Amino acid sequence: MSLEIPDFSHLTPDVVINAVEEANQIRCSNLCRPLNSYINRVYEVGLDAGGCLIVKFYRPGRWSFEALQDELDFLKELTDSELPVVPPIPGADGQLLHKIGDTWFAIFPKRGGRPLDEPTTEDWIQLGRLIGRMHVVGSSRFPKDRIQLHPQHSTLAHLDFILRSGTLSPQYRRAYEECVIVLVKDISPLFEGVETLRLHADCHRGNILFRPGEGYHLLDFDDMAVGPAVQDLWMILPDRLPRARGELDLLLEGYETFREFPYDTLKLIEPLRAMHFIHFTAWCARQKADGGFARLSPDWGSQAFWRQEIAELEKQRQEIEAGID
Repeated sequence: MSLEIPDFSHLTPDVVINAVEEANQIRCSNLCRPLNSYINRVYEVGLDAGGCLIVKFYRPGRWSFEALQDELDFLKELTDSELPVVPPIPGADGQLLHKIGDTWFAIFPKRGGRPLDEPTTEDWIQLGRLIGRMHVVGSSRFPKDRIQLHPQHSTLAHLDFILRSGTLSPQYRRAYEECVIVLVKDISPLFEGVETLRLHADCHRGNILFRPGEGYHLLDFDDMAVGPAVQDLWMILPDRLPRARGELDLLLEGYETFREFPYDTLKLIEPLRAMHFIHFTAWCARQKADGGFARLSPDWGSQAFWRQEIAELEKQRQEIEAGID
């Protein structure tokens, strides 16, 4: 089954500038610079009065209106609780989401800074405090339409997309599908009864910005999801848990300043890593369907790639089994 490829061709510089001017009732300059974004389309737009705004056009068909509103509402709640995030700017009508054709978009202030590099002891504690505070807000209510980080939900949804994308080599289609199904069956019981909450869900170092005098800021809530708290911790660690226990202890020291951490969910780190492998494969399949070949390695989707992908998933499944035993 072929997938419909989202069309962003209507987003010419004039269209982008006019959309920002109409939504916010402000005058823009002629600056309209595209920025790197793999899923959506993001532009830096200059203002006549000086300075710039960042406008994000969301990929059509990826999220519902309710899901997009969930992301922006979460950012507003975090801002209202004085957490360092980059909140959307309300339009002249007070709304956070705007639409042009079939494409939703939101407007943000431009923020500079440097990415998280090599955290010190105090940095790890500070990051833990930041994530703990975020989770206090995240646990206050559930979103209307966001994916659940659970093998039976998010992982099977990613598998379905991969199978429908047409990127799987026919020779390895059945083997890959069976490998993922077995993995899902094995790890699903580990998620039963686990507390879930609103998460950043893609909280890796590239989405953490340091601003001098302001500390760390959390960026890009595009993959916001509902899941276990540990999801927002393991991706920051420099290595697997046995070799990063010191950093994790510092994160949790900061985290528990604001919220008790469920230590029994540390057993979910390796299952979540396996789920992320499949999530990333689905992400790459989406890039290929969208014509984003330049963003992928030259052999992505080859028979050798799928053979290696199955081997890596099987190896990860064995590591999970060893950890459970």
